Amino acid sequence: MTDIDKPLAGITVVELGHSVAAPYAGLILADLGARVIKVENPKTGDYARGWGPPFFKDTASAFHSLNRGKEGITVDFGNARDCENLKSLILTEADAVIQNLRPGILDKFGLTAAALRVEKPALIWCDIGAFGNKGPLASKPGYDPLAQASTGIMSVTGEGGRPPVRVGVSLVDMGSGMWSVIGLLAAMVARGKSGKGRTVSTSLYETGLAWMTVPLAGHAASGEVRKPYGSGTAEIAPYQAFEASDGWLMIAAGNDNLFRKLCPALGLDALARDPDFATNAGRVGHRDRLIPQIETAVRLHTVDALGAILDRAGVPNAPLLTTDQVAVHPQTRALDMTVRCSEDDIDLVGIPLSFDGARPRARTPAPALGQHNAILQAESSKEKVHAE
Repeated sequence: MTDIDKPLAGITVVELGHSVAAPYAGLILADLGARVIKVENPKTGDYARGWGPPFFKDTASAFHSLNRGKEGITVDFGNARDCENLKSLILTEADAVIQNLRPGILDKFGLTAAALRVEKPALIWCDIGAFGNKGPLASKPGYDPLAQASTGIMSVTGEGGRPPVRVGVSLVDMGSGMWSVIGLLAAMVARGKSGKGRTVSTSLYETGLAWMTVPLAGHAASGEVRKPYGSGTAEIAPYQAFEASDGWLMIAAGNDNLFRKLCPALGLDALARDPDFATNAGRVGHRDRLIPQIETAVRLHTVDALGAILDRAGVPNAPLLTTDQVAVHPQTRALDMTVRCSEDDIDLVGIPLSFDGARPRARTPAPALGQHNAILQAESSKEKVHAE
Protein backbone atom coordinates (compact mmCIF):
# COMPACT_ATOMS: atom_id res chain seq x y z
CA MET A 1 0.00 0.00 0.00
CA THR A 2 1.52 3.32 -1.07
CA ASP A 3 1.37 6.41 1.12
CA ILE A 4 -1.22 7.99 -1.13
CA ASP A 5 -3.49 4.96 -0.65
CA LYS A 6 -3.31 5.11 3.14
CA PRO A 7 -6.54 6.39 4.70
CA LEU A 8 -4.92 9.12 6.82
CA ALA A 9 -2.36 10.38 4.31
CA GLY A 10 -2.13 14.18 4.63
CA ILE A 11 -3.20 14.22 8.30
CA THR A 12 -0.72 15.52 10.89
CA VAL A 13 -0.91 14.49 14.55
CA VAL A 14 1.22 15.80 17.41
CA GLU A 15 1.78 13.19 20.12
CA LEU A 16 2.48 14.57 23.59
CA GLY A 17 2.85 11.09 24.98
CA HIS A 18 4.98 8.67 26.90
CA SER A 19 4.95 5.03 27.98
CA VAL A 20 2.23 3.06 26.13
CA ALA A 21 -1.24 4.59 25.75
CA ALA A 22 -0.60 7.72 23.65
CA PRO A 23 2.37 6.18 21.79
CA TYR A 24 0.23 3.18 20.78
CA ALA A 25 -2.44 5.57 19.50
CA GLY A 26 0.27 7.39 17.55
CA LEU A 27 1.56 4.10 16.14
CA ILE A 28 -1.90 3.17 14.83
CA LEU A 29 -2.27 6.59 13.19
CA ALA A 30 1.22 6.40 11.67
CA ASP A 31 0.49 3.00 10.15
CA LEU A 32 -2.74 4.42 8.74
CA GLY A 33 -0.70 7.08 6.95
CA ALA A 34 -0.78 10.08 9.28
CA ARG A 35 2.32 12.15 9.90
CA VAL A 36 2.90 11.71 13.63
CA ILE A 37 5.27 14.10 15.41
CA LYS A 38 6.29 12.72 18.81
CA VAL A 39 7.24 15.23 21.51
CA GLU A 40 9.68 14.17 24.25
CA ASN A 41 11.51 15.67 27.21
CA PRO A 42 15.04 16.58 26.02
CA LYS A 43 16.64 15.21 29.19
CA THR A 44 14.79 11.96 29.83
CA GLY A 45 12.92 11.25 26.63
CA ASP A 46 9.98 8.87 26.72
CA TYR A 47 10.31 6.65 29.80
CA ALA A 48 9.83 3.62 27.56
CA ARG A 49 13.27 4.21 26.04
CA GLY A 50 14.72 2.65 29.18
CA TRP A 51 12.26 -0.23 29.62
CA GLY A 52 14.74 -3.03 29.19
CA PRO A 53 16.55 -5.25 28.70
CA PRO A 54 15.98 -6.33 26.02
CA PHE A 55 17.42 -3.41 24.08
CA PHE A 56 17.81 -2.83 20.36
CA LYS A 57 20.42 -0.26 19.30
CA ASP A 58 20.76 0.94 22.92
CA THR A 59 17.02 1.64 23.20
CA ALA A 60 14.40 -0.67 24.71
CA SER A 61 12.71 -2.93 22.18
CA ALA A 62 9.41 -1.82 23.76
CA PHE A 63 10.07 1.75 22.61
CA HIS A 64 10.84 0.61 19.06
CA SER A 65 7.63 -1.43 18.94
CA LEU A 66 5.45 1.52 19.95
CA ASN A 67 7.11 4.39 18.12
CA ARG A 68 8.15 3.32 14.65
CA GLY A 69 6.90 5.47 11.80
CA LYS A 70 7.06 8.74 13.75
CA GLU A 71 9.13 11.90 13.67
CA GLY A 72 10.62 12.90 17.01
CA ILE A 73 11.25 16.32 18.55
CA THR A 74 12.21 17.45 22.04
CA VAL A 75 10.52 20.26 23.95
CA ASP A 76 11.67 21.70 27.27
CA PHE A 77 8.45 22.90 28.86
CA GLY A 78 10.52 25.08 31.16
CA ASN A 79 11.73 27.01 28.12
CA ALA A 80 9.26 29.64 26.95
CA ARG A 81 10.60 29.63 23.37
CA ASP A 82 10.25 25.85 23.13
CA CYS A 83 6.65 26.10 24.32
CA GLU A 84 5.90 28.90 21.89
CA ASN A 85 7.40 26.93 19.01
CA LEU A 86 5.38 23.86 19.94
CA LYS A 87 2.22 25.95 20.13
CA SER A 88 3.00 27.41 16.70
CA LEU A 89 3.62 23.93 15.30
CA ILE A 90 0.24 22.73 16.56
CA LEU A 91 -1.60 25.79 15.27
CA THR A 92 -0.01 25.74 11.83
CA GLU A 93 0.47 22.02 11.12
CA ALA A 94 -1.60 19.76 13.37
CA ASP A 95 -5.00 18.31 12.61
CA ALA A 96 -5.03 16.63 16.01
CA VAL A 97 -3.13 16.31 19.28
CA ILE A 98 -2.95 13.21 21.45
CA GLN A 99 -1.67 13.56 25.00
CA ASN A 100 -1.35 11.39 28.12
CA LEU A 101 0.80 13.60 30.34
CA ARG A 102 0.24 14.00 34.07
CA PRO A 103 -3.00 15.90 34.87
CA GLY A 104 -2.49 19.67 34.90
CA ILE A 105 1.04 19.71 33.50
CA LEU A 106 0.04 21.38 30.22
CA ASP A 107 -2.13 23.98 31.93
CA LYS A 108 0.96 25.88 33.10
CA PHE A 109 2.06 26.49 29.53
CA GLY A 110 -1.23 27.30 27.86
CA LEU A 111 -1.05 24.09 25.87
CA THR A 112 -4.57 22.90 26.51
CA ALA A 113 -7.54 22.03 24.35
CA ALA A 114 -9.47 25.05 25.64
CA ALA A 115 -6.67 27.49 24.81
CA LEU A 116 -5.62 26.09 21.45
CA ARG A 117 -9.09 25.45 20.07
CA VAL A 118 -9.94 29.14 20.60
CA GLU A 119 -7.22 29.95 18.08
CA LYS A 120 -7.81 26.88 15.92
CA PRO A 121 -11.45 25.71 16.15
CA ALA A 122 -10.82 22.82 13.74
CA LEU A 123 -8.25 21.22 16.05
CA ILE A 124 -9.09 17.78 17.46
CA TRP A 125 -7.63 17.25 20.92
CA CYS A 126 -7.46 13.80 22.50
CA ASP A 127 -6.86 13.39 26.24
CA ILE A 128 -5.87 9.99 27.59
CA GLY A 129 -6.05 10.23 31.37
CA ALA A 130 -5.51 7.79 34.19
CA PHE A 131 -8.76 7.80 36.17
CA GLY A 132 -10.92 10.15 34.10
CA ASN A 133 -11.44 13.91 34.05
CA LYS A 134 -13.79 14.10 37.02
CA GLY A 135 -14.51 12.27 40.26
CA PRO A 136 -12.45 11.68 43.42
CA LEU A 137 -9.56 10.01 41.56
CA ALA A 138 -9.34 12.50 38.67
CA SER A 139 -5.96 13.92 39.76
CA LYS A 140 -4.42 10.57 40.65
CA PRO A 141 -1.61 9.37 38.33
CA GLY A 142 -2.02 5.91 36.92
CA TYR A 143 -0.46 3.06 35.00
CA ASP A 144 -1.87 -0.05 33.36
CA PRO A 145 -1.59 -2.36 36.42
CA LEU A 146 -3.30 0.23 38.63
CA ALA A 147 -6.23 0.30 36.22
CA GLN A 148 -6.32 -3.50 36.03
CA ALA A 149 -6.41 -3.60 39.83
CA SER A 150 -8.95 -0.83 40.42
CA THR A 151 -11.47 -1.75 37.71
CA GLY A 152 -11.81 -5.39 38.75
CA ILE A 153 -9.86 -6.96 35.89
CA MET A 154 -7.35 -8.56 38.26
CA SER A 155 -10.18 -9.89 40.42
CA VAL A 156 -11.43 -12.04 37.54
CA THR A 157 -7.95 -12.99 36.25
CA GLY A 158 -5.84 -15.87 37.53
CA GLU A 159 -7.02 -18.65 39.80
CA GLY A 160 -9.18 -18.56 42.90
CA GLY A 161 -7.35 -18.82 46.22
CA ARG A 162 -4.02 -17.70 44.75
CA PRO A 163 -2.27 -14.28 44.69
CA PRO A 164 -3.67 -11.79 42.16
CA VAL A 165 -2.13 -11.58 38.71
CA ARG A 166 -2.41 -8.97 35.96
CA VAL A 167 -3.05 -9.66 32.31
CA GLY A 168 0.45 -10.18 30.94
CA VAL A 169 0.26 -7.44 28.29
CA SER A 170 -0.60 -3.74 28.70
CA LEU A 171 -4.21 -4.41 27.85
CA VAL A 172 -5.63 -1.25 29.41
CA ASP A 173 -2.92 1.09 28.10
CA MET A 174 -3.22 -0.20 24.55
CA GLY A 175 -6.99 -0.29 24.77
CA SER A 176 -7.01 3.36 25.85
CA GLY A 177 -4.87 4.20 22.83
CA MET A 178 -7.34 2.40 20.59
CA TRP A 179 -10.32 4.25 22.11
CA SER A 180 -8.48 7.52 21.56
CA VAL A 181 -8.01 6.68 17.89
CA ILE A 182 -11.67 5.69 17.54
CA GLY A 183 -12.69 9.00 19.10
CA LEU A 184 -10.26 10.94 16.92
CA LEU A 185 -11.55 9.33 13.73
CA ALA A 186 -15.17 9.96 14.76
CA ALA A 187 -14.28 13.61 15.44
CA MET A 188 -12.67 13.85 11.99
CA VAL A 189 -15.89 12.60 10.38
CA ALA A 190 -17.88 15.19 12.34
CA ARG A 191 -15.37 17.91 11.42
CA GLY A 192 -15.85 17.07 7.77
CA LYS A 193 -19.50 18.08 8.18
CA SER A 194 -19.19 21.05 10.54
CA GLY A 195 -15.62 22.27 10.11
CA LYS A 196 -15.21 22.21 13.88
CA GLY A 197 -12.90 20.04 15.95
CA ARG A 198 -13.71 18.37 19.24
CA THR A 199 -12.10 17.44 22.52
CA VAL A 200 -12.02 13.66 22.87
CA SER A 201 -11.45 12.17 26.31
CA THR A 202 -10.81 8.66 27.55
CA SER A 203 -8.84 7.12 30.38
CA LEU A 204 -7.30 3.91 31.61
CA TYR A 205 -10.03 3.57 34.24
CA GLU A 206 -12.84 3.96 31.70
CA THR A 207 -11.14 1.46 29.40
CA GLY A 208 -10.78 -1.01 32.26
CA LEU A 209 -14.48 -0.65 33.05
CA ALA A 210 -15.30 -1.23 29.38
CA TRP A 211 -13.32 -4.51 29.40
CA MET A 212 -15.39 -5.48 32.46
CA THR A 213 -18.66 -5.14 30.53
CA VAL A 214 -19.68 -8.81 30.91
CA PRO A 215 -18.68 -9.34 34.60
CA LEU A 216 -20.34 -6.07 35.62
CA ALA A 217 -23.52 -7.06 33.77
CA GLY A 218 -23.45 -10.39 35.60
CA HIS A 219 -23.18 -8.59 38.92
CA ALA A 220 -26.00 -6.22 38.00
CA ALA A 221 -28.23 -9.16 37.10
CA SER A 222 -27.48 -11.45 40.02
CA GLY A 223 -25.49 -9.59 42.67
CA GLU A 224 -22.83 -12.27 42.28
CA VAL A 225 -19.18 -11.31 42.64
CA ARG A 226 -17.41 -13.31 39.96
CA LYS A 227 -14.28 -15.22 40.92
CA PRO A 228 -11.38 -15.96 38.57
CA TYR A 229 -11.45 -19.20 36.59
CA GLY A 230 -7.87 -19.40 35.40
CA SER A 231 -7.92 -19.95 31.64
CA GLY A 232 -11.69 -20.35 31.73
CA THR A 233 -14.63 -18.01 32.07
CA ALA A 234 -17.49 -17.79 34.54
CA GLU A 235 -20.28 -17.89 31.97
CA ILE A 236 -19.34 -20.86 29.75
CA ALA A 237 -18.20 -24.46 30.32
CA PRO A 238 -16.15 -26.19 29.09
CA TYR A 239 -14.23 -23.17 27.86
CA GLN A 240 -10.66 -23.37 29.17
CA ALA A 241 -7.18 -24.83 28.76
CA PHE A 242 -6.68 -28.53 29.48
CA GLU A 243 -3.36 -30.27 30.05
CA ALA A 244 -2.52 -32.95 27.49
CA SER A 245 0.36 -35.40 27.83
CA ASP A 246 2.90 -32.94 26.39
CA GLY A 247 1.41 -29.46 26.79
CA TRP A 248 -1.78 -27.45 27.02
CA LEU A 249 -4.73 -27.16 24.67
CA MET A 250 -7.45 -24.53 24.82
CA ILE A 251 -10.87 -26.06 24.17
CA ALA A 252 -13.81 -23.75 23.53
CA ALA A 253 -17.08 -25.66 23.45
CA GLY A 254 -19.01 -22.42 23.50
CA ASN A 255 -22.52 -23.79 22.90
CA ASP A 256 -24.62 -26.92 23.37
CA ASN A 257 -23.99 -28.25 19.88
CA LEU A 258 -20.22 -27.96 20.27
CA PHE A 259 -20.40 -29.77 23.61
CA ARG A 260 -22.28 -32.62 21.95
CA LYS A 261 -19.47 -32.86 19.38
CA LEU A 262 -16.76 -32.70 22.04
CA CYS A 263 -17.99 -35.62 24.12
CA PRO A 264 -17.62 -38.45 21.55
CA ALA A 265 -14.33 -36.94 20.32
CA LEU A 266 -12.98 -37.45 23.84
CA GLY A 267 -14.66 -40.87 24.29
CA LEU A 268 -17.08 -39.38 26.80
CA ASP A 269 -20.37 -40.20 25.10
CA ALA A 270 -22.17 -40.55 28.42
CA LEU A 271 -21.61 -36.87 29.22
CA ALA A 272 -23.61 -35.86 26.17
CA ARG A 273 -26.58 -37.87 27.49
CA ASP A 274 -26.36 -36.54 31.06
CA PRO A 275 -29.28 -34.15 31.63
CA ASP A 276 -27.13 -32.07 34.01
CA PHE A 277 -24.91 -31.13 31.05
CA ALA A 278 -27.59 -30.69 28.38
CA THR A 279 -27.40 -26.88 28.48
CA ASN A 280 -24.62 -24.40 29.09
CA ALA A 281 -26.37 -23.22 32.26
CA GLY A 282 -26.35 -26.80 33.52
CA ARG A 283 -22.69 -27.28 32.66
CA VAL A 284 -21.75 -24.06 34.44
CA GLY A 285 -23.78 -25.10 37.47
CA HIS A 286 -22.16 -28.56 37.53
CA ARG A 287 -18.71 -27.40 36.49
CA ASP A 288 -17.02 -29.17 39.43
CA ARG A 289 -18.30 -32.54 38.23
CA LEU A 290 -17.81 -31.93 34.51
CA ILE A 291 -14.29 -30.51 34.26
CA PRO A 292 -12.41 -33.33 36.06
CA GLN A 293 -13.83 -35.88 33.61
CA ILE A 294 -12.67 -33.85 30.63
CA GLU A 295 -9.26 -33.33 32.23
CA THR A 296 -8.78 -37.09 32.61
CA ALA A 297 -9.72 -37.74 28.98
CA VAL A 298 -7.47 -34.97 27.61
CA ARG A 299 -4.37 -36.28 29.42
CA LEU A 300 -4.50 -39.44 27.26
CA HIS A 301 -3.52 -37.44 24.16
CA THR A 302 -0.71 -35.25 22.91
CA VAL A 303 -1.56 -31.66 22.01
CA ASP A 304 -1.16 -32.26 18.28
CA ALA A 305 -3.09 -35.52 18.25
CA LEU A 306 -6.02 -34.15 20.23
CA GLY A 307 -6.02 -30.96 18.21
CA ALA A 308 -6.41 -33.01 15.04
CA ILE A 309 -9.23 -35.07 16.58
CA LEU A 310 -11.11 -31.96 17.65
CA ASP A 311 -10.56 -30.29 14.29
CA ARG A 312 -12.18 -33.26 12.57
CA ALA A 313 -15.06 -33.11 15.03
CA GLY A 314 -15.52 -29.38 14.46
CA VAL A 315 -14.68 -28.36 18.03
CA PRO A 316 -12.76 -25.05 18.35
CA ASN A 317 -9.34 -25.55 19.91
CA ALA A 318 -5.83 -24.11 19.93
CA PRO A 319 -2.51 -25.01 21.55
CA LEU A 320 -1.01 -22.64 24.09
CA LEU A 321 2.03 -21.21 22.35
CA THR A 322 4.97 -19.32 23.82
CA THR A 323 6.25 -16.03 22.41
CA ASP A 324 8.99 -17.68 20.36
CA GLN A 325 6.51 -20.17 18.88
CA VAL A 326 4.03 -17.42 17.98
CA ALA A 327 6.76 -15.39 16.27
CA VAL A 328 7.52 -18.14 13.75
CA HIS A 329 4.07 -19.74 13.49
CA PRO A 330 2.96 -20.26 9.87
CA GLN A 331 -0.28 -18.37 10.56
CA THR A 332 1.63 -15.36 11.88
CA ARG A 333 3.81 -15.43 8.77
CA ALA A 334 0.88 -15.96 6.41
CA LEU A 335 -0.89 -12.87 7.75
CA ASP A 336 2.27 -10.77 7.27
CA MET A 337 1.74 -9.18 10.66
CA THR A 338 5.37 -8.29 11.34
CA VAL A 339 7.35 -5.60 9.58
CA ARG A 340 10.98 -4.55 9.41
CA CYS A 341 11.60 -0.84 9.19
CA SER A 342 14.14 0.76 6.91
CA GLU A 343 17.64 0.46 8.42
CA ASP A 344 16.36 -2.00 11.07
CA ASP A 345 16.53 -5.78 11.26
CA ILE A 346 14.04 -6.31 14.05
CA ASP A 347 10.56 -7.74 13.46
CA LEU A 348 7.86 -5.46 14.88
CA VAL A 349 4.13 -6.17 14.94
CA GLY A 350 1.88 -4.16 12.65
CA ILE A 351 -1.70 -3.14 13.25
CA PRO A 352 -4.41 -5.79 12.75
CA LEU A 353 -6.15 -4.03 9.86
CA SER A 354 -6.09 -4.49 6.11
CA PHE A 355 -7.70 -2.42 3.36
CA ASP A 356 -8.55 -4.22 0.14
CA GLY A 357 -6.16 -6.96 1.20
CA ALA A 358 -3.21 -4.67 1.94
CA ARG A 359 -1.92 -3.94 5.44
CA PRO A 360 -0.98 -0.28 5.96
CA ARG A 361 2.29 0.24 7.81
CA ALA A 362 4.90 2.87 8.40
CA ARG A 363 8.38 1.60 7.66
CA THR A 364 10.59 4.27 9.21
CA PRO A 365 12.22 3.29 12.51
CA ALA A 366 11.46 4.85 15.88
CA PRO A 367 13.12 8.27 16.07
CA ALA A 368 16.28 8.97 18.03
CA LEU A 369 15.76 11.51 20.82
CA GLY A 370 15.32 14.90 19.14
CA GLN A 371 16.07 13.50 15.68
CA HIS A 372 13.69 15.89 13.93
CA ASN A 373 14.19 19.04 16.00
CA ALA A 374 14.61 20.94 12.74
CA ILE A 375 10.80 21.00 12.69
CA LEU A 376 10.79 23.23 15.77
CA GLN A 377 13.70 25.28 14.47
CA ALA A 378 11.63 25.96 11.37
CA GLU A 379 8.80 27.25 13.54
CA SER A 380 11.28 29.52 15.33
CA SER A 381 12.45 30.87 11.97
CA LYS A 382 8.86 31.56 10.94
CA GLU A 383 8.37 33.61 14.10
CA LYS A 384 11.47 35.68 13.37
CA VAL A 385 10.35 36.38 9.80
CA HIS A 386 6.89 37.33 11.04
CA ALA A 387 8.38 39.64 13.71
CA GLU A 388 10.48 41.43 11.07
